[in-house]
Amino acid sequence: MKNKNLNKLEAKLMEIKNNQVYDYDYFIPEIWLDPNKSKQISKININPPAFFLEAISKINDLSRNKFNLSNDWSNQAVVYNMLTRFTTAFDHDGDGKINIIPGKNGWRETGTFLKTIALLPYIFSLGCNTVYMLPITSIGIDGKKGNLGSPYAIKNPYKLDSNLSEPILEMTVEEEFSAFVEAAHLLGMKVVTEFVFRTASIDSDLAIEHPEWFYWIKNSIPNRIKPDDENSYGPPIFSDSDIEKIKAKVEKKDFDNLIPPSKIYRNMFTEAPEITFYEDEKLRGRLKNGEIVKIPSAFADWPPNDVQPVWSDVTYLKLYEHKDFNYIAYNTVRMYDNKLAKAENILKDLWNSITDIIPYYQNNFGIDGVMIDMGHALPSELRAEIINKARENNQYFVFWEENFVLSKKSVEDGYNASLGFLPFDQHSAQKMNALIYQMSVEGSPIPFFLTPESHNTPRAASRKGTDEFSKLAWAVNSFLPGLLFIHSGFELCETNPVNTGLGFNKEDQQKYPPEKLPLFSNLSLNWSNDKNIIDFIRKINEIRSKYFQDFQENYSPKTLIHLKASDPDIIAYMRIINTYKLLILCNLNGIHKSNVAVELNDNSKIEDLLSGTKYKTKYNKLILNLKPYQIIICLCD
Repeated sequence: MKNKNLNKLEAKLMEIKNNQVYDYDYFIPEIWLDPNKSKQISKININPPAFFLEAISKINDLSRNKFNLSNDWSNQAVVYNMLTRFTTAFDHDGDGKINIIPGKNGWRETGTFLKTIALLPYIFSLGCNTVYMLPITSIGIDGKKGNLGSPYAIKNPYKLDSNLSEPILEMTVEEEFSAFVEAAHLLGMKVVTEFVFRTASIDSDLAIEHPEWFYWIKNSIPNRIKPDDENSYGPPIFSDSDIEKIKAKVEKKDFDNLIPPSKIYRNMFTEAPEITFYEDEKLRGRLKNGEIVKIPSAFADWPPNDVQPVWSDVTYLKLYEHKDFNYIAYNTVRMYDNKLAKAENILKDLWNSITDIIPYYQNNFGIDGVMIDMGHALPSELRAEIINKARENNQYFVFWEENFVLSKKSVEDGYNASLGFLPFDQHSAQKMNALIYQMSVEGSPIPFFLTPESHNTPRAASRKGTDEFSKLAWAVNSFLPGLLFIHSGFELCETNPVNTGLGFNKEDQQKYPPEKLPLFSNLSLNWSNDKNIIDFIRKINEIRSKYFQDFQENYSPKTLIHLKASDPDIIAYMRIINTYKLLILCNLNGIHKSNVAVELNDNSKIEDLLSGTKYKTKYNKLILNLKPYQIIICLCD
């Protein structure tokens, strides 16, 4: 039956509407109800079931003008990336906080699949044709950070996080997620979910049935506090000379006889226990000799001297079994030693379990693609099995990788796109000009995400210029070859990061402990920020839609021309789109204006599509004055 779960959801909402006495507050941001309300967004009090029913009705109406993506849709993706429990979290009862447990009225304040369905008309209005969700699977409890735990601490990859359901509906979380996918597909949207195949929570369900899939250490060994204490558990300690030797071998791709950790470190690890059990909500095991053991936490595996603290909530899966490599280190979980990485050492049952995960979500929910967390760190044979098995189900199934390096190898490995490095470089005119020049000469080895931020980096609006820099980034990115990408909150000019994973200093990390980070705790977006750029995004989208409609050569270098400007703070390029020429010009200096001259190949009449201002070139040069963060997008005759 088509849209079976969405229809069931609709019936449940109608039942609640007819039977529940509505005598309570349920506030939502006004833009959830009216996506066109982009300024002075207040919170409004609504009847929840009536609101959700109206949202489903809107989706049905909008489906008449749904997106029509080709089979090879990844290159056409305009992505809305979200952490589900955060993006649709809201203080519905108005008590000043996001409550974790459902209220007396039965509705959750943390984000849910139902509220994400209601947000689809808004996401549709931003021109996004793909929803990419950070992990939505069940979350471990032991060692969790914040009051919710990290979605990357996956307790069971075959179970969804039950906190993403609305208990009042009396539907399973699986049915509610299916309803979301069905609703997205009605709009012609694709659904991409993120998976982690190399790690699991330290209290993983899988360890109960398969303790041999995990590493174990003696329960008596404490976690390291002092960085040089080799008798406590933490990342293995290597001498400076060994670090240099390790890096040299890995750089040469020489994985024979990689230097192992010290004997003291290796002796912390034991065989898998005969019995596993829970003790005060912590997973433990008992060896044949009666000794109690535990699953050790993971840590940053490369480089071997990485100073990040131990990750308290996750561990590495034991992908190979070999008596000489029964420990967690760079040479067992990433730069696999050649003696270890042999077919006879593969834990085949574990590999089969991993490669069956995506087909499970394809067959049961109809997802369209996945982002693989740290996919480049998986054994190449395992990665190939994962991709091949999914594409046996659906030859057009999309794979994205979390990789900052753009290379042809990613395409050879089967990926459609990579994260790329724009979140780190967007605020640098020098780096942006270098990128655009390179793309104009040789293109990109693989399509990548056009975004100034991700869930691991500082927010674009927290950098210089706040909303003005965010506008500039969206305008510049909108006409480059790649996957346009909105990290949820970017359009609202949210400044609070989701996580402090990359690009943060110690001061930032102290400012944002887990309790203040949505990746770990119950927080919500600032939907009422009047400095949002929603209207600007839509205006740029209109220009893009008009000129990029049916444009088949978006990724061809010959359609991109990097232009030389007299000021290093200026980003300037031109796109040749069918019979049109679009000039994109902006001043990335947020303080000083720029008297700039841009060299063009001919004398053209130029009109700024944003302001309507007309310019003339002289002697093949366009000379004008750009204010701080000013952007012009010109149609050239």
